[in-house]
Amino acid sequence: MSVHFSRLQALRQVMQRAGVDAYVVLSADPHLSEYLPPHYQGRAWLSGFKGSAGSIVVTAEFAGVWTDSRYWVQAADDLIGSGFELMRWGAPDVPDMMEWVAQHLHPDQVIAYDGQVMALAQSRAWHDLAQTHQLKLDESKDLLALIWPDRPPLPQSTIQVHAAPFCQRTLEENVQSVRTAMQDLGASAHLLSSLDDIAWLLNLRGSDVMYNPVFMAHVLLTVDQVVLFVDPDKLSNEVQDHLTQHAVSVLPYEQLALALAALPHSTGLLVAPHAVTVGTLAAAPQVHLLEAPNPSTLAKALKCPAEIQQVRQTMEADGAALCEFFAWFEHTIQQRPITELEVDEQITAARARQPHFISPSFGTIAAFGPNGAMPHYQATAESYATIDGDGLLLIDSGGQYLGGTTDITRVIPVGTPTNEQKHDYTLVLKGMIALSQAVFASGVTGQQLDILARMPLWQAGVDFGHGTGHGVGYFLNVHEGPQSISWRTRPGSQPVAMQPGMITSNEPGLYRAGQWGIRIENLIVCVEHLHNEFAELYAFETLTLCPIDTRCIDTALLTPPELHWLNQYHQHVRERLAPRLTGSALLWLEQATQPLATTNCSN
Repeated sequence: MSVHFSRLQALRQVMQRAGVDAYVVLSADPHLSEYLPPHYQGRAWLSGFKGSAGSIVVTAEFAGVWTDSRYWVQAADDLIGSGFELMRWGAPDVPDMMEWVAQHLHPDQVIAYDGQVMALAQSRAWHDLAQTHQLKLDESKDLLALIWPDRPPLPQSTIQVHAAPFCQRTLEENVQSVRTAMQDLGASAHLLSSLDDIAWLLNLRGSDVMYNPVFMAHVLLTVDQVVLFVDPDKLSNEVQDHLTQHAVSVLPYEQLALALAALPHSTGLLVAPHAVTVGTLAAAPQVHLLEAPNPSTLAKALKCPAEIQQVRQTMEADGAALCEFFAWFEHTIQQRPITELEVDEQITAARARQPHFISPSFGTIAAFGPNGAMPHYQATAESYATIDGDGLLLIDSGGQYLGGTTDITRVIPVGTPTNEQKHDYTLVLKGMIALSQAVFASGVTGQQLDILARMPLWQAGVDFGHGTGHGVGYFLNVHEGPQSISWRTRPGSQPVAMQPGMITSNEPGLYRAGQWGIRIENLIVCVEHLHNEFAELYAFETLTLCPIDTRCIDTALLTPPELHWLNQYHQHVRERLAPRLTGSALLWLEQATQPLATTNCSN
């Protein structure tokens, strides 16, 4: 009997005692973070599935883990012997979690979950389901707390001020931009629970959440007060002085409920229904909720020119680190096999030698051969591949620097790439180049731009299951909104127009299960292009500085404009990075950025 099966049995016992017929476990915390502190990694603890996205439903006879196509292969392995069934969310014959519950529960049966980690919008969907099918709903049950004796404590990392020259906006400017939006919406108070919004608003950074420089806190903002709810032990004298200087009050993290309960009945409380939990809001039943996206989400997405300039400098440091890594890799792979774990160690070490580096911005994906077909594959000490023989190595990595956040994917051949691999690689490259060269009118959304990156793949009868691009923070979360580039929209979300200052990833891919995976990713920033009597036009500036491996390219599939773009990009990369490099890293850069001939290009 596996440890996870034992935990499942323990959960069923407490469910029976609590009168619960179906228990829902989410991948979430009270701030609805993407990456979770260990204290809130209950889904992984219970089931053994370690991917970053997934939800659980447990009944007396069934236990299922719902996750999307990025994790199907990994989840199938992780769940062996656990008692949990993999539910391939998004597959045509698999009901989603709520549909399954509706199909298998009977009237008057009880669904329960912990409302402290359930988004308000998601809670309403469960209420609608319960009402439609005459089910009962209990949002107060953290049953895992009853069976998790060694549950990790809440994180206790210290908080730092994000200061000049890297911080380019004052706290007062940030607060005023939010208050102006509050006034426009008729709100007298605003509750912020999303951690990156709070860090941005207050010009603070932390390390409570792996890879994201944020800290666990809430903020209650009114027309004349800013109150930060945080563990006061995390505040250094510098941070306390910073907050006092800017008239920010501090109360203990646990006192948010008391503050919400004390709000006057006339309060119009602005909340984002997808960014605040129903459990948090249960403390303020008396207020009138005004629902809209957090104003800070758009404000922090629109990087100012000074921030963009800092990001450009950060990209030079990151690019130099990558050149050092690839020079090491190309030399070492000729001497001996390398493990996927070594790739992570070496690429992180190269970044750590650069100025102002803080940490990786997410767990490095180093995936060789068939592992590359899993978009979010993660090598572990228990399971990893050795890079040897012929195959494609996909490396998706990034760094957190004081002057910006990076995210880049490159694919390199080990041995001799096949014609089929070159064909797939070139299709992905064509899509990435098409989006890089986009010129588009003001008001165009990422959903509309997505077709540019997919067209070369669609024309060849192939596709990829993830989005083409996500927003990227400024020394903040590597995944941020509100913009995205994907024709698939999340339920309840509205497409957001691309605007100057938005930094977004450009990462089409192609994955052949059991064979290889290809993804080529740069970060791009939306910039003004042309404004005349016909239109206001925007374009993208490519920020990432790292050669794109040309050994996998079938130049016969590239058009002359595409090849021109690639050669110009490589010239730009060489000019920007060469002054930072010496020795083998400089030699590797010069070789990797040699222009390709145009003679064999398609028309």
